[in-house]
Amino acid sequence: MKVSLEWLRELVDIEQSAEELAETLTRGGIEVEDVENLNKGFEKVVIGEIISLTKHPDADRLLVCAVNVGQEELTIVTGAQNLQTGDRIPVALIGATLPNELSIRKSKLRGVASHGMLCSREELLLDDTVGLERSADGILILPQDVVIGENVGSYLGRNDSVLDLELYPNRPDCLAMVNVAREVASLTGKKPHLPKWAEPNQVLSLSQDTDFKIIIEDEELCWRYAGLVVEDVKIEPSPEWMQRRLKAAGVRPISNIVDITNYVMLEMGQPLHAFDKDKIKGDIHVRSAHPEEKIVTLDNVERTVQPNTLLIADDQQALAVAGVMGGLDSEVTEDTKRLVIESAHFSPVSVRRTSRRLGLRSEASNRFEKGIDVSGIVATLGRVCDLLIVLGAGRLVGLVDEVKHIPSKRQVTLSTEHTSTVLGIELTVGEIRQVLEDLNFEYNERDELFKVEIPSYRSDLEIEEDLMEEVARLIGYDRIPTTLPQGNQTQGRRTPEQEFRRRLRNTLAQSGMDEVLTYTFTRAESDAQWGSAKHSIPLLNPLREELGVMRTSLIPGLLDVAARNIARRNMDVSIFEIGNTYWGEERPLQKLPREELRVAGVAVGKSERHWLSKPANYDFYYLKGIIEGLAQEFGLKLEYRLAENQSLLHPGRSTDIYLHNQCVGFLGEIHPVLGKEWGFERGVVFELEVMALFARARQTVRAHSIPRFPAIQRDLAIVVAAETSADAVMAKIRKLGGDLLQQVEIFDVYTGSPVPSDHKSLAFTLRYQSLERTLTDDEVNLLNSRILEGIQQDFGAERRK
Repeated sequence: MKVSLEWLRELVDIEQSAEELAETLTRGGIEVEDVENLNKGFEKVVIGEIISLTKHPDADRLLVCAVNVGQEELTIVTGAQNLQTGDRIPVALIGATLPNELSIRKSKLRGVASHGMLCSREELLLDDTVGLERSADGILILPQDVVIGENVGSYLGRNDSVLDLELYPNRPDCLAMVNVAREVASLTGKKPHLPKWAEPNQVLSLSQDTDFKIIIEDEELCWRYAGLVVEDVKIEPSPEWMQRRLKAAGVRPISNIVDITNYVMLEMGQPLHAFDKDKIKGDIHVRSAHPEEKIVTLDNVERTVQPNTLLIADDQQALAVAGVMGGLDSEVTEDTKRLVIESAHFSPVSVRRTSRRLGLRSEASNRFEKGIDVSGIVATLGRVCDLLIVLGAGRLVGLVDEVKHIPSKRQVTLSTEHTSTVLGIELTVGEIRQVLEDLNFEYNERDELFKVEIPSYRSDLEIEEDLMEEVARLIGYDRIPTTLPQGNQTQGRRTPEQEFRRRLRNTLAQSGMDEVLTYTFTRAESDAQWGSAKHSIPLLNPLREELGVMRTSLIPGLLDVAARNIARRNMDVSIFEIGNTYWGEERPLQKLPREELRVAGVAVGKSERHWLSKPANYDFYYLKGIIEGLAQEFGLKLEYRLAENQSLLHPGRSTDIYLHNQCVGFLGEIHPVLGKEWGFERGVVFELEVMALFARARQTVRAHSIPRFPAIQRDLAIVVAAETSADAVMAKIRKLGGDLLQQVEIFDVYTGSPVPSDHKSLAFTLRYQSLERTLTDDEVNLLNSRILEGIQQDFGAERRK
């Protein structure tokens, strides 16, 4: 809501500047988003008169002007060709900064000093409603009756500031100037000077005998509909003062009739609409649309409206979309002689739904959506009558007022003691009384209790706590003391699960991966590939048509991100996501889906993350190393087994991941055929169940001192059958080595001569160390022999010579 300070000063005595008033309103709960000075850029622009015009001695297309600006005479050089001696024009003085941000300085043009600039309409950012015809192609020519030396902003009525109010749905009353004036009056202790029609439930003394009826067919969507009949209409421009106020509010002036309806809407908060009465056939009906009914709206667009859309119609066709936009067939034109001016109450839900469906938003629909005062409908038409008479725009003939429902008056009891308790400050009866009087609320007082009658325009006040908020606003929020919560308070902390997720995220990020967030819904075919089509949950209203199911895997979303990056030549993609997957249960009685937290990662392209290293393709071992880092961070012992489902992953470069014989995820390179479908040659992915990891994770950190005793290292090479798992051999070595075996690493796998064709050679490095003493060679040799005997017995291994 844009509020003109000049208009507001007419409704309430304001001594504050625009900035001070903005601070007062904001402290009172009405946030002012911005204050605009309409005279900005006009401060040093005055009205001057051309005394003489001579040709520039050194330029054929330049003129040297002697200009009277009131206190002095200036010499100004100009190239404009539409000037005559005696013209009165805007003159920008030295030091001025014009609305188009052009700065004026003393200058010389071909040797002649110029002490200012004559201004055109474009330089002052003025529309074509200002000036005479000779202004079209040059300097703005002003009327001869203007005062020489007067500020141009003052002459144009721009000595005004506009406050842009950021209104929330709980204060729709402040979409009216009269209610903003009431608000300012209550916050400053001033008395407002409102039009008599600002008080609701007033009677308009006009004939009820008209040649048409108003028929409300849907009483739930329209509580009241009134029509003012005007004849002998004269369509002409509205006066300058009205146009100025409309422009300050962001409304374009059109004609006197349309401008009156817009002006009264801004002033009273009640949207209005004018119909050409001669285009109405029969009675006016307020009804829902017929199936496939069409209407051409004022923007000259034919629209098909749905059956639950509320329309204004005559006996033959639709005239307007109720509360949203009028129809072209009943538009007021220059030939209009008779009017019906509508003032009505429409259901906020109906208008909001229709406006969103048709994609039409207006000042009127904005007010209807938030709710208007049904008691002020006829009073608003009374204000229209006043302006029609003042402007001589038409003759008042009659009024039709069809009423279906008017809400009863609301009364709320306010307790002084309870208000003091809730607000936390001691309030007297006199302070509460003063607040209600500042608000101009009627009340009865008895035993520190106030029975308050709520005005119909304050729809936000329904219970005692609402009135307490009014008390807090008017006495000042700064009076409410700052206190800490009482009682036994405990310090908030993360749960073990939250801490686990935090460590998991940090570990992956520290490993060089980037975290991403993707949609929780995805394409059905992609989700069926990586997740479970049997458990996928379809969406009734998908964001996009192809994103039709809730995800059962994180992989499709990550692949989408990777594919977009590769398509844009970002060839270094290493990303992960921690998020829920959603599994619909097969049991029909189970309505809610099962949410399963997972972590997944994708690496595609070449790593270029260190300036010393050469780019290297991401592969299976890159992500396996990151997963091993996770296992080490949380004290997990992961096992890798041959992947069961290799249709999506590369055979021989994929694995299922087990934790205590439970499959908790998978890791592998994407199958080359599938990778081409996504637009890259090689990619590697993993996905793990987070809660399964959390259940087995070590929550405490174990630390010990750096060993003081030296370690002994031995290498062991064995020959085993080709199908023997190196991981199984390492597990056996660890078991046989006991506490003294600190580390086992495999450093070589060899096939070929002299190893038999159906066998392979495995070479391990074994690191022995004690935290309590120095080991001897005999002890280490004995352990090595025991280990060799154990793997010979279990795997048929032979020591390689």
